[in-house]
Amino acid sequence: MSAEQPIQEKPVRSPCVSICALNEADICTGCQRTVAEITGWSRMSNEQRRAVLAVCDERARASGVMFSVAGPR
Repeated sequence: MSAEQPIQEKPVRSPCVSICALNEADICTGCQRTVAEITGWSRMSNEQRRAVLAVCDERARASGVMFSVAGPR
């Protein structure tokens, strides 16, 4: 009988794009993370990292850094 090994999930990659500059709200203009999110990234679980990425997406859309294009109507 073989013991099943848990599937090892790869770590969620950092959204860093090497454009490291903080705006007036202390959010990186490159990756849209806060200083706390950047410094804590290595200690976060994949679930926590995905949550941060979702917030970064919201920040990017709200600031106009990223936008959606509507499909054909």
